[in-house]
Amino acid sequence: MSRSFPSFLVVPATWLLAASVAGGALWAGCACGKRAELRHGAELYAIHCADCHGARLEGQPDWQLPGADGTLPAPPHDDSGHTWHHDDAMLADYIRRGGQSVLDDMGVPMTSGMPAFGEILTKDDIAAILTFIKSNWPDDIRAIQAKRNGG
Repeated sequence: MSRSFPSFLVVPATWLLAASVAGGALWAGCACGKRAELRHGAELYAIHCADCHGARLEGQPDWQLPGADGTLPAPPHDDSGHTWHHDDAMLADYIRRGGQSVLDDMGVPMTSGMPAFGEILTKDDIAAILTFIKSNWPDDIRAIQAKRNGG
């Protein structure tokens, strides 16, 4: 005895199957895009950031103590530093305009040696670098920093 599928369910079932396949493809594309951004961010970090902030995001020794000229050494970008204490807008601005410009605008009496990269890196490049940095943080630190972004 054969059973037939009710015809009024064929179209909804077909749409459900198509939506599932499309959703899976969209998720895979998103994951693939994130991996590409992460890879790009790692490459840019190695070129533009690692000399000062360390290949493993470890920063310079004694990064919390000003040098003889009053400039603070480059801080770590791992979870031992303070990068995750700031929202993405502030971090991107710091990278784009340089540390001293941002600190001056904020009225912070500190000397930063962070150069401006706005003429070198695009907005997407900066976002990719931040994605790479954040990918090295533990989940709890990423969650705290995400809240600073309204997430």
